[in-house]
Amino acid sequence: MSNSGLMLIIVVAFLAVLFFIFYRQIENFMVFYPEKALAGDPRKWGLAGEDVYFNSEDSVKIHGWFFPLEGDRPVILFCHGNAGNISHRLDNIRMLLNQNLQVLIFDYRGYGKSMGNPSEKGIYRDGLAAYDFLVKQKRIPPDRVVPFGRSLGAAVALEIALNRQVRSVIIEGGFTSTREMARRMPLFLPVSFLLPANYNNIKKVTLISVPILIIHGEKDNIIPFSMGQALFNSANKPKFFVPLKKAGHNDTYSTGGNQYFDFFAEFADKGRISGFSD
Repeated sequence: MSNSGLMLIIVVAFLAVLFFIFYRQIENFMVFYPEKALAGDPRKWGLAGEDVYFNSEDSVKIHGWFFPLEGDRPVILFCHGNAGNISHRLDNIRMLLNQNLQVLIFDYRGYGKSMGNPSEKGIYRDGLAAYDFLVKQKRIPPDRVVPFGRSLGAAVALEIALNRQVRSVIIEGGFTSTREMARRMPLFLPVSFLLPANYNNIKKVTLISVPILIIHGEKDNIIPFSMGQALFNSANKPKFFVPLKKAGHNDTYSTGGNQYFDFFAEFADKGRISGFSD
């Protein structure tokens, strides 16, 4: 072997070692797109939301908005996606409230007014802290709490359902794992088989015992529709799958319209959808 060939092998090996040493930081950089500044507040939407703060297990201060309603209505524990912050979900929250569903939405660490820096373990702790806030401080019975996770939030919602008592769980536009996502990215494809299966939703759904609703846009160009199908196929019964024919990744609730919210509200209320077979 020539000296140039040996040098090339050494350089490639060195770069590979560096990649795996710093993979967690690289993954976090690729996954999280937080915004600190709030783009609006509930009052501008005519919503009666409470500013709430609570601490995660590792003492990180988390901020959220709680939208209570009269009566014993289910509470949607809203785990949002990887970009922006809670202020970018106010239109969606308004529509959920119109379905007579209470809502608690919170920002992961590093997003909005929440302290700290985001990480996989960190956002799981934030989700569990949000649940504990509802049950312990707001006295919401566990059987009225419905974790709802969109995109990245699917991993958080599933984590809550695995570690706390809940009524049911809803995930929308969820991926199977970051390893599977890496296989669709040219930069990571050559080493994707070596990567850890972080945010392992495909494994988590096999461990969920409460009713689960999976929603996915058929034209999703960020998280493939096939991943939503795979999550549904791996989930335990009772399970329900709502494919949205015209929806992409970020327009599910606006494209789905009344039918989307009818399905969402019925499932949150009853743990099933009329006319659907699981």
